[in-house]
Amino acid sequence: MSKKTDSNRGLNTGIIHSEYVAPQGFAAFPVGIHHASTVLFENVAAMRASNWQDKSAYTYGLHGTPTSFTLEARLAEIEHGRHCVLTPSGLAAITLVDMAFLQNGDHVLIPDNAYGPNRDLAGWLSHSFGIAVDYYDPLIGSRIASLIRENTRLIWAEAPGSVSMEVPDVPAICAAAHARGVLVALDNTWSAGIALNAFEHGVDIIMQALTKYQSGGSDVLMGAVITRDPALHTRLLMAHMRLGLGVGMDDVYLVLRNLPTLQLRFRAHDQSARQIANWLDGRPEIHRVLHPALPACPGHELWKRDFSGAGGLFSVLFDERYSEAQTDRFVDSLKLFKIGYSWGGAHSLCVPYRIQKMRSDWQESGILVRFNIGLEDTDDLITDIEQAFAAM
Repeated sequence: MSKKTDSNRGLNTGIIHSEYVAPQGFAAFPVGIHHASTVLFENVAAMRASNWQDKSAYTYGLHGTPTSFTLEARLAEIEHGRHCVLTPSGLAAITLVDMAFLQNGDHVLIPDNAYGPNRDLAGWLSHSFGIAVDYYDPLIGSRIASLIRENTRLIWAEAPGSVSMEVPDVPAICAAAHARGVLVALDNTWSAGIALNAFEHGVDIIMQALTKYQSGGSDVLMGAVITRDPALHTRLLMAHMRLGLGVGMDDVYLVLRNLPTLQLRFRAHDQSARQIANWLDGRPEIHRVLHPALPACPGHELWKRDFSGAGGLFSVLFDERYSEAQTDRFVDSLKLFKIGYSWGGAHSLCVPYRIQKMRSDWQESGILVRFNIGLEDTDDLITDIEQAFAAM
């Protein structure tokens, strides 16, 4: 699963031995982890000559310190991008993209399986800001061309959907969008930037919820938006400045501290999740396992073509003979799996979803339950699921 950087080094080597060196000249009252609201200048001329947009100088804490600049550079390296801005959460990263590239009268396309808060945000943009929103079948592929209007400015994609797990044809969506001059933004959180090289498949903008694998500790809220194009990055920076999106340097440090183990942890999540998913695939209680690496998952062939791995997140559909009360009892009976949103940390999680209320086009039967496979021993997690089946 190891990826090579542009200098032919392995991904993990590149993270630990980054070529990035923070610009010189930063001065502030704290040392070490660079906390700063007020940034000090050598003289008035230096203050007037400083430019926060190209990150060649430090001007104000909101625009970054050596700590945040370093994290941004390393995240861009992981995604094979060139530019990165940090946000206070994954949802803030989505908001930043929308605010940077959409305005009154524009049209945006969002997959019907998108992260729930992305849909909620789109509804707000439609009702309060005059931005037209349409939702599309995540498996639409090149047929998305028929949905693009003259005023379409942005297409969102999510690979895969974070609950129902369909894998989209990202290259086909990008080709159709670019033929009409439309930008494509991808939520690449599921792969952590490790298992999908999204820029090589045509994506213009990548957002990540660093709350997940990059943090790894279930204790940090943060997001990132990564690009290759300087003009797109400038628009993001200006929106970032106007929205006042700042992050705390202690949180930045926590993500930096955990990046060296990112690929190792991701591989461990992947290995355990696939073992558990394959075991569940043979259980009579389960109608379908929605894991992109398994043939029954919609878009599995696209996953095989475009991805080099998977993470720890997947869903299952229980056999339709089980009621919601029974599947709720299953979740409540788990001992090692805790009930909670988010994922990507060391602890395993399990959450039931009323997917029929989330998706107007949902045709599958059975209650959907999503698993996040943590870093516990795999056999212990299987034993826990097995006793919860018995309790159900």
